[in-house]
Amino acid sequence: MNSKELLIIFTKNPVLGTVKTRLAKDIGDEKALQVYKELLQHTCKVTAPLNFHKRVYYNQEIPENDIWDEGNFEKKLQISGDLGEKMNAAFAEGFRDGYENVIIMGSDLLDISTIDIEAAFNQLKHHDYIIGPALDGGYYMLGMKTLTSKLFKNKNWSTSSVYKDTISDMQNGQIGVLPEKNDIDTLKDLQHHPHLNKIIE
Repeated sequence: MNSKELLIIFTKNPVLGTVKTRLAKDIGDEKALQVYKELLQHTCKVTAPLNFHKRVYYNQEIPENDIWDEGNFEKKLQISGDLGEKMNAAFAEGFRDGYENVIIMGSDLLDISTIDIEAAFNQLKHHDYIIGPALDGGYYMLGMKTLTSKLFKNKNWSTSSVYKDTISDMQNGQIGVLPEKNDIDTLKDLQHHPHLNKIIE
């Protein structure tokens, strides 16, 4: 295992009424939860084979005997605060623990593969930052070599300006931009994925 590289996975505990809330407005809480569980399964499946240290950060509590118990995932709890504060704290912990290349990703992306994540770490070796733009103007993945806290400050999270504002805060470093991908937040996002679409039929 590469002892200098850390993958952080941000996830929400799959609790009815608290996940995929934008999607739930169109399909209801129960189906939104079902979609989210499918996304968690996919994220676990593509990250489990990776030969990096992996930490899953939950938003509410650390459960026992869930899908992350297989595949060498270390379980952690997100701090309280906004998304930027949570991510900053997770990166800070990783660098404090001696990791040199740290990448964070969410758990609501179906069109990501094990190879994509390996390629992102490879790209980070040659850049100060890597970032994966999402179609909605946010990002699905972010990596850095040293903690740059300003990336997490003064952002309107969950809006279309996040990617652009984050890139502008990286201007002093070399940036590796990953392929654009689509995370699953709305009914329209679901339509690109037939097996998820079946949940709402």
